[in-house]
Amino acid sequence: MALFRIVYVSEAAGSAASGLMPLVDIIGVSDRNNRRDQLTGVLMRHEGRFLQVLEGARVDLDRTLTRVRSDGRHTNLAVLSDRRVEARMFPDWAMARVEATPDVARFLSVEIDQDDMDAALQRMLTALSPSQPKAV
Repeated sequence: MALFRIVYVSEAAGSAASGLMPLVDIIGVSDRNNRRDQLTGVLMRHEGRFLQVLEGARVDLDRTLTRVRSDGRHTNLAVLSDRRVEARMFPDWAMARVEATPDVARFLSVEIDQDDMDAALQRMLTALSPSQPKAV
């Protein structure tokens, strides 16, 4: 099976922008759906924006993105990266919610030049990945 990784950002709409319960609901439903579809990934929210990384088969990722695009808690969804990968960065996380690290907060807070997007994404993903050694 070919493996793909999608990274997207979206604006959180309504109570999803800051409320705890909408975020808990998103995580719960996503965890159940992702386990069913054999997707892995992570979701972060920072200052009213979501950043999500999803990994899995193409058909399952496409179906999930269609659901997210029609979810009223997300607006202005932009796919930042969509590529084939050799291995999962988040193999044990059907859907993890992590606090936005300083790297993620910085990434979500500034406009990134398209030419620098891949490098900025790779730095951020490496910092988030539980399988990568962390700098001390």
